[in-house]
Amino acid sequence: MKNILIINGHQYYPNIAEGKLTQFYIDSANEFCNQHGFNVKNSKVESSYDIQEELEKFAWADIILFQYPIYWMGVPWITKKYIDEIFSAGKDTVTYTSDGRSISDASKKYGSGGLMQGKYYMLSLTYNCPISEFDNKDGFFDGLSLDEANVATHKTFQFCGAKPLETYSVHDVFKGDLNLEYEKVRFLSHLEKYLG
Repeated sequence: MKNILIINGHQYYPNIAEGKLTQFYIDSANEFCNQHGFNVKNSKVESSYDIQEELEKFAWADIILFQYPIYWMGVPWITKKYIDEIFSAGKDTVTYTSDGRSISDASKKYGSGGLMQGKYYMLSLTYNCPISEFDNKDGFFDGLSLDEANVATHKTFQFCGAKPLETYSVHDVFKGDLNLEYEKVRFLSHLEKYLG
């Protein structure tokens, strides 16, 4: 049976980003996991979380589903704070032992000291920008793919030894015509493909 940790990486801003869409995806993911008989734990970065309890969740999880909105081309600052606190506190126990290099063995490369081998993670992102801005040399991201534009989060997990599952994303969330029924079907299909 799979152990799934679902992290809500939303940061609240009144009238701009109140967290309803993020919660929609969190609720949908919980519903999916419960229907499939997975063991599920949840975390919320905008809460009074306990670092040791979070580390225990990371140690327990087989798969980490990280749901958050993109703010100013990256994770919300409170989400970055959570990442810094949890991943740093997990040194030598849960996340990593060192940067991987060794004075006595030059074949050991930077970024190979992670302790999360055998674990997987999935980023699930909400964006205002259209999907057409990615993989487009004339687009805002200068030809970067969605994952390349989110390299810092991917490299954090890679540094700790976790492997990626395909990123999910929804776009144009401020246009006002987002079809949540359709998006839920699309999201659940993605979860079925990669978690089911």
